[in-house]
Amino acid sequence: MLLLYATKTMEFKLWDEITIIIWGATSKLVAENEHIKKLVADAQKAGVMFSSCVKCAEDLGTTQALLDQGIELIAWGKPLTELIKNKNHLITI
Repeated sequence: MLLLYATKTMEFKLWDEITIIIWGATSKLVAENEHIKKLVADAQKAGVMFSSCVKCAEDLGTTQALLDQGIELIAWGKPLTELIKNKNHLITI
């Protein structure tokens, strides 16, 4: 649902930018599932940015697979806290 929403709203230019944050075990799904990899690639073509928690990727052994997909890896704790404190638009699943 999130990938569909992000892709379509970028295609229709409803947002200037969208970043999907990959957190926890989702990094393993994104790194290993061929169907999800295709959906991520389609979303990237539409302009959706992807970023993953570096610690989650390290712990789950998905670092290189995510980097190979063009997904940035950062420590998301502080940036996510700032997004929440600043009342930015967030959809969580």
